[in-house]
Formats: sequence, structure tokens, C-alpha cells
Amino acid sequence: MNWQAISFDWNQVRAFLATAEEGSLSAAARALGATQPTVGRQVAALEEALEVTLFERTGRSLVMTGAGQDLLEHVQAMGDAASRISMVASGQSQDVAGTVSITASDLYSAKLLPPVIAKIRAVAPGIDIHVVASNKVENLTKRDADIAIRHVRPDQPDLIARHVADFTGNLYASTAYLEARGRPQSVDDLSSHDFIGTGETPRLIMALGKFGIPVEAHQFRAASENGVAVWEMLKADLGIAILPDHLCARYPGVEQVLPDHPDVTFPVWLATHRELRTSRRIRIVFDALAEALLEIKSL
Repeated sequence: MNWQAISFDWNQVRAFLATAEEGSLSAAARALGATQPTVGRQVAALEEALEVTLFERTGRSLVMTGAGQDLLEHVQAMGDAASRISMVASGQSQDVAGTVSITASDLYSAKLLPPVIAKIRAVAPGIDIHVVASNKVENLTKRDADIAIRHVRPDQPDLIARHVADFTGNLYASTAYLEARGRPQSVDDLSSHDFIGTGETPRLIMALGKFGIPVEAHQFRAASENGVAVWEMLKADLGIAILPDHLCARYPGVEQVLPDHPDVTFPVWLATHRELRTSRRIRIVFDALAEALLEIKSL
């Protein structure tokens, strides 16, 4: 550990994190039980200690700078660690009980969440998890769930959102399909292959085109808006689909098509309601989800 490099105060970091997540100095002060001038001085002191500008003042509003965005992910990890230390020290995670609902896409709900839920139950056995498998972004705002895992940043003002990481996806097909139809060696070879669609075909064609993957509508011989159905059709040798790397890498009999082609990247966000973030059981599950997703990303 390079102790000399750690030159900032935790209270300053805490003030920055609260301001970033609450959206203003006054809201951060309320969340921390402090005064607005105190929080402002702590944020300013952190900026001075790190020699960067974290927020730009635009009238009465604060706008996070690029340096602030870069720092935020690391500071959130510090905040999560601090919360876990407090809970472990007091045994709170063992005592917390209740139900927490998580909404995620059908594919994530079926293939990614079960082992994550097992880890959450090991940390907090009193918490029951209810999974809302849905691809609809509005689930959280309609109060259908407490926490959402999404691939777009929620922009509703009453939500707290955290960018966990950028994940990657690629073209995949079953080994049996590729052995029968041939393994493409270039994007031009894709023209003779069948594809499995996910959602609206014109939108998918446009999205794939942005990543240098030319596909025409007639090549989509099977399609579904349900991610689990797409996964099962891929395993049934029906064609090529674009799917997350962290899912496909786990399964034998599924191969990446054109492994040298640049990855398709997509963000993973966690979101919850501002008032729910103060709930101990919501905080435990929110932090555990963030940690588990980062572990999956690093595999």
C-alpha cells in the first residue's frame, strides 16, 4: 500500500459522493445530516487535495466534470466498502429482513441473477428477493420494483443511478450450426448465414451496421423480444445472434463468430428510488448487486 499517495480525507470523499448521488449540495447536506456550507467546504477541500475540478457551478446548479465522473465510480466502491464494514461490525446484515424486488431483462433474470441472489442470501439470509423479469425501462418509476438493472441510464430525477461497468457482446452461434453452415472468416461471409433477431428487426439492423456488421432483413429467419427465447433458439442451431460475452463464455457448444471483430459495448446501470436507498435492506442488495456484476465483468 502506498500510504503517501492517500492524501484526502474520507469525510471529503463522503461529501463528494453524497453531492453526486443526491444532485445538489443542499440535498447532500440533508442526507448527511450536515449543513450546506460544510458539505461545500468538504467538496472544495477534496478538489484542492486532488488538484482537479469535480463540479462546475452553473447558476444554482452543479454539473459534474469529466474528472468528477472518472472519480465517481471509484468513490462509489469506497462507499460500498464502508457500508459493508459498518454492517459487518454491527452484525446488521444478518438482522435485516424483508423483501427486495429486482427488475432485470428476462435473459439476465434467468441466467445471471440466480447465483447473485445466492450470494445475497449468504450475506443477509433474512432478505427475500423477488425478481421482476422485464425488458421495460419504466418498471422502476411505476414502483414495480425496488432496484433495476438496465442498459440505459435512467434520467428520472427521483432515481439514483450508478454506472457499474461497460460490458461487451459479440456474435455467437452454436457449434452445431457453424459446423453445418461454415464458420465465417469475414463480415462478408455473414451474408450467407441465418440470424436470430432480438426485438424490432430494422432497429437491430441499424445497430449492427454501426458496429460494422452488415445484415439484411431476409436473414432474420427467427426472432423474439424475449432474450431467453433467443438464447434457446441459438442453442437449437437456428442461427447467429448478438449476445453478452459474460453469458456465452460459460456455455460449451456456443462459439463466438468472427472473434477478431471489435466488441459491441453496452453499459450496465443500477438504479433505485432516492428514498429507498436509505433502507438498509435496499442498500445491502444494491451494493451486493454492484459487487457481483463487477465480478462477472472481470471473469
